[in-house]
Amino acid sequence: MSMQPPTSTPSLSPPLFAAWLIALLATAGALFLGEVMGKTPCVLCWYQRIAMFALVLILGIGLLEADGRSTRYALPLAWAGWGIALYQCLVFWGLISEAMTPCGKATSCADDDVQVAGWVPIPLLSPIAFTVIVALLWLAKSEVKT
Repeated sequence: MSMQPPTSTPSLSPPLFAAWLIALLATAGALFLGEVMGKTPCVLCWYQRIAMFALVLILGIGLLEADGRSTRYALPLAWAGWGIALYQCLVFWGLISEAMTPCGKATSCADDDVQVAGWVPIPLLSPIAFTVIVALLWLAKSEVKT
């Protein structure tokens, strides 16, 4: 009778899971706004979507493999999305001229119809999501020695 050493399975990181869940919900929300509600995304929205959609994949694979090192790949992407989202909010609030945006003739971020439930501006949803994701990834990174 041979005794094998106990194998330890890597534990799930709650902050990493929460970051993935928020990225997944933000992705589903972006797809709902575009495909169901018919709101055409501007160029800045597309850049943010690229970052958010990739975060779903990177964090999801990190969770499946129980690899906390995925934060090293996800954090720069989340920061890039956050920067673009902040820039879009500044355009929405009128602090940056619309002439300085790459949106062209597509949907403008400063239009009044970019509101959810009549009072929450769509451009504000993205920086909130990216801020929470960055904070959770920072927590996850501190849990794992990378």
